[in-house]
Amino acid sequence: MADQKDLFRSIVASALNTFIKQKGIESEEIKAESLRVENPPKPEMGDIGAPMFTFAKSLRMAPPLIAKEIASIINAEDHSSLGQIDAVGPYVNIKLNKASAALDILKNILNLADDYGSLNAEGKKILEGRKVMVEYSSPNTNKPLHLGHLRNDALGESVSRILKKAGAQVFRTNIINNRGIHICKSMLAYKLFHESKGDTPESLGIKGDHFVGQCYVEFDKYSKEHPEALKEAEDMLIKWEAGDAEIRALWQKMNDWTLKGVQQTYDRTGVGFEKLYFESDTYLLGKEVIQKGLDQGIFFKAEDGSVRIDVTEVTGKTKEGEDHTKVLLRSDGTSVYITQDIGTAIKRHEDWPYNQMVYVVASEQIFHFKVLFYILRKLGFDWTEKLYHLSYGLVNLPSGRMKSREGTVVDADDLIDILQKQALDAIKERGRDEEVGDSKGVAEKVALAALHYYLLQVSPVKDMLFNPEESLSFNGNTGPYLQYMGARIASILRKATESFLSADTSDQALSLLTHESEWELIKALGRFPQVVEKAATDLDPSQMTSYIYELSKAFSAFYRDCPIMGIAEENKTLACARLTLSECTLKVLKSAMDLVLVPYVDKM
Repeated sequence: MADQKDLFRSIVASALNTFIKQKGIESEEIKAESLRVENPPKPEMGDIGAPMFTFAKSLRMAPPLIAKEIASIINAEDHSSLGQIDAVGPYVNIKLNKASAALDILKNILNLADDYGSLNAEGKKILEGRKVMVEYSSPNTNKPLHLGHLRNDALGESVSRILKKAGAQVFRTNIINNRGIHICKSMLAYKLFHESKGDTPESLGIKGDHFVGQCYVEFDKYSKEHPEALKEAEDMLIKWEAGDAEIRALWQKMNDWTLKGVQQTYDRTGVGFEKLYFESDTYLLGKEVIQKGLDQGIFFKAEDGSVRIDVTEVTGKTKEGEDHTKVLLRSDGTSVYITQDIGTAIKRHEDWPYNQMVYVVASEQIFHFKVLFYILRKLGFDWTEKLYHLSYGLVNLPSGRMKSREGTVVDADDLIDILQKQALDAIKERGRDEEVGDSKGVAEKVALAALHYYLLQVSPVKDMLFNPEESLSFNGNTGPYLQYMGARIASILRKATESFLSADTSDQALSLLTHESEWELIKALGRFPQVVEKAATDLDPSQMTSYIYELSKAFSAFYRDCPIMGIAEENKTLACARLTLSECTLKVLKSAMDLVLVPYVDKM
């Protein structure tokens, strides 16, 4: 409905400018693109509405009176081809010409194919020219991915797909945290409990990341009875930084085990990256930049010899009411975590010059990113204004918070396995295993739909509980319900083909789609480009999940009220027009589902 909305904006803006001239009011010309339009709360009020509240002060009139004047000016001309325009309270609303609007929307879907949703009213990519780098996942090589990573991965991958759909060039990156004391703890446990036995993931028959994670848990248990273990791990880290050949060889071997296992999980969940960055390569980055900033007076040397920056401007005073400073180099010259992030941000921009960088990192790091962005601005990098921290809340199970060192974390693979088994059981209980064919493959897709949709339907900033049973429901606002709706449409189209019925895309046929349920479905299809644009602009996949659910409900109402096969004999043209509407719905549904990592299945 992009074309109708833009045309309606132009008509209302033109009428407002005419009214301003008639009243002799001094005001800048109102641009059509600045005019806010929205969907009225009730269909009988209209299809699109323009509120007049913002003009009350400049026009010195109540919004309802302005709406009446503007509607009168508009109706002095003939806009019947677009629809009926009326004043409804403080709004100027239009009831679109259904036949004309339906033709525009459905023809757009059919003609644009995969590009539908990517183009604005001018036929250009919504985010054409935008180069966006997205960082997400950031696993540690001492343990497998867990439920928290799954939310991070889902957000990062979904945002990347939505941005790409909107026309942006997207470059997905991942920083692998593969060094530090936590890595050495797993390494020490391996030497203590496994090395002499020659244990490997292959010999034990488990994934490499699970094996290394097991070592991490073993260290935690061991250290409770042997306090000296922490000192041993610290000594190991010192040897690693000094380049000790034996320690480095063990480190590389265990890192390879973990990364191989993590990659298998990425492949399973549909997550991918254009480039991996490793902390072992980047942890010293930034030291040179900090030194230059010190020479330029951006940073200062504190009494203890550390290099710092005053960040009070962005963080406010400390609890004690003092200026807030951030350490960038310790007194011994060693780097801290933010030093690495400064260097990595600059290096990434050199690798792939972006004009927007999105960090998908938990909300616990809000302070860190405020400081990071502030420092990069002070260093004079013009692309800093486009840096964005997409923070997200914690995700837990109903059983409570998880701790990896105690082994209470639910590994990503284990959770997906549980969901897959439950989905397979549900398919068999419904007697659908033969009908769907590859029941295990379908169950895997159902599990991923349940997982990803549940994680993405909540606004990123909110904490959430992941309830496996709720996520797997085939009814209501869930991933499996959306898959069922897609499979249902596919089934309708198959049955039509078997009955030698095919979609009719002629203007004559499509002009028959005027039933209220048909119209509501067509309007929902027409909103897809706007949802893509807003979800991309706000970096919020939950807007897309809400849209898909509303689209599915609209199709359900259409199919309930508007039979296809049942009217084929008496009105074949209308039946075939409804097949076209069904085909268009399936195209948009599949496209939207892919944006939120919900796999499509044609049989359920």
